[in-house]
Amino acid sequence: MAKLLTVFGTTGQQGGSLIRYIIDTPTLRHAFMLRGITRDASKPAAISLKNHGIEIVEADMNIRSSLDKAVAGSHVVFSMTNYWETGLAEIEVAQGKAIADAAVAAGVGQIIWSSLPDVSQLSKDNSPAVEHFETKAQVEEYMRMLDIKTVFLVPGWFMQNQLAILKPEKTEERTYVFSMPWSADSELPLIDIRDTGKFIAPALLGPDSYHGKTLTCTTAFYTLAEIVDTWTRVTGTIVKLKVPETREDYVVVPAEMKHEDVDATSHINKFGYFGLNAKDHLACNIGT
Repeated sequence: MAKLLTVFGTTGQQGGSLIRYIIDTPTLRHAFMLRGITRDASKPAAISLKNHGIEIVEADMNIRSSLDKAVAGSHVVFSMTNYWETGLAEIEVAQGKAIADAAVAAGVGQIIWSSLPDVSQLSKDNSPAVEHFETKAQVEEYMRMLDIKTVFLVPGWFMQNQLAILKPEKTEERTYVFSMPWSADSELPLIDIRDTGKFIAPALLGPDSYHGKTLTCTTAFYTLAEIVDTWTRVTGTIVKLKVPETREDYVVVPAEMKHEDVDATSHINKFGYFGLNAKDHLACNIGT
């Protein structure tokens, strides 16, 4: 009998990608029924999923009773939160913990949390706080103490970022600038977020084997030079790398994100996204 998998972030990149992967993978499609959680079931993306036979449930992550309803009857819960909706660490941590508490209370068998590296543990010094990393790491630490099978997805840098808030800026005809506070030889572990389901699938099918494990996931490591060269080759448009000298010059990032994002990139430049020498340690998780 198929088990119920409840997916938070259904209309977003990660949750939506997981649902699509399960629908397109016969083994998973037959093993799981799907429930998508969204704040607004009237969104076109939610309606589209409902038309494909996915149960859609509205929920507010700030209201515990709403979360209890969302996870009721679930065998597995894929959970995630969005720091950027409020920019407040305490809210994201409270939301993540509330989802976990609701899952435990409902007798859910497995919870998968979309986490990020613990910056304070990687740096071991007084580097600037990177809240949108540390909030997710705090929720992960909390979940590890609960009586429930856990798996932690730690995705690399979304390739899709370069198509949205971090896309190259046009400076003159057929010339664009990719503004990032790193050197040309800095490496980023990029992931096509559409591959979310591919990385999670083994944990869904073998929860006992993956209990408590971290899935550090990337498609491949690329230098900034390789990224801009690829943009130029694929689009036929010249794209150049620009390294901002100050926070104010980092114009590609919205003002409300600038402080947090520059601190994050500063940390990554110094310690790496997944930590020093991560490329060697993650060979088994790259592009699988």
